[in-house]
Amino acid sequence: MMTCVLETTRLELRPCQIEDVQLVHTLWTNDHIRYFLFDNRVISSDEARSHIEDSLANFEQYGYGLWLVFERTIDHLVGFAGFLHSEEGTPSLIYGIHPDRWGYGYATEAASTVLSYALETLSVPNVRADVDEPNTASVRVLEKLGLRRTGREVVNGHPLLYFEKLRTEDINVRSLDIELALCLNDDLH
Repeated sequence: MMTCVLETTRLELRPCQIEDVQLVHTLWTNDHIRYFLFDNRVISSDEARSHIEDSLANFEQYGYGLWLVFERTIDHLVGFAGFLHSEEGTPSLIYGIHPDRWGYGYATEAASTVLSYALETLSVPNVRADVDEPNTASVRVLEKLGLRRTGREVVNGHPLLYFEKLRTEDINVRSLDIELALCLNDDLH
């Protein structure tokens, strides 16, 4: 199994593991996180575990999944970023930052790091994202990352905006000073 730890000057992103289920469940049931992530529905611990299991399977099969995002200097969880696999095969960018860490640019930094990893390292041809239209902060993040808006739909009464970025487009992530995208083969440990 491949373990891909991604680092920037301020953040360390490590793949989400089963033993992280309580940490992830606490983050995902935060009022502000779940509002847009799960349409304000409180998920169960079993559902969080299922998402982690899916992420682990995606890492194994596609090289991407969900990373937990930590501040490097204090090893404090600030959020998550990564990709969900779609039936069409195009990864869907997803991220969330704990409200205590909003306004520090962590969403842009974390999402940029995983986006660069998918497009440059894995050579994924394109990445998609959808965001609730009222979530203007996430819309700004996607726009900063160079994703272009491709559509709008109302799904289950919620207006969604759709975005996409192609590998051939200019990826504006070098300014974030990505220091390391290190993949270690667990078999070597």
